[in-house]
Amino acid sequence: MRTSHLRTIVVLALVLCFYAAPCGAQGSDAGSGWRLGITFGGISTFGVTYETYRDGTALEVTLGTFAFRDLGVAVSGKQYFGGRAARPFAGLGLWAIVASSDPRSGLGLVARMPLGLDWNVHDRHSVGTEIAINRALAVRRPDPEDDRPLNRRLVPLPGIYYRVAP
Repeated sequence: MRTSHLRTIVVLALVLCFYAAPCGAQGSDAGSGWRLGITFGGISTFGVTYETYRDGTALEVTLGTFAFRDLGVAVSGKQYFGGRAARPFAGLGLWAIVASSDPRSGLGLVARMPLGLDWNVHDRHSVGTEIAINRALAVRRPDPEDDRPLNRRLVPLPGIYYRVAP
């Protein structure tokens, strides 16, 4: 996808987040607090998530791995919309990953835009699904001889999660 298309998508997501902020959660989830959860897919095969929220705005930190030879951390700001049990969300963030390998470790930095639906199924328990649109920003390949240019295409990664509030 062209850089101009990516800029348009990011600008539209930011406008949507800030325009809809006054319409944030007004239901039983309104207020502030935090949640812990587990994730499958997205930035990793398996991960754990800490999310802190206030009204309809949240900051999420996910730590995960694909094959226990790599470690990724994603930090995303999110905006939830509506006050019902099922709330859509949009966000922006960064994902950093390190993979151990010979002769050196590989590193990557990725911009991400998570879009999804969070469903409060019972009291403090929520499940959700998201698809994050990702774009590589920087990479250090494990092979020092590998000097291929960075792939700038958008990569959608789906995921599901379970979260619980204390």
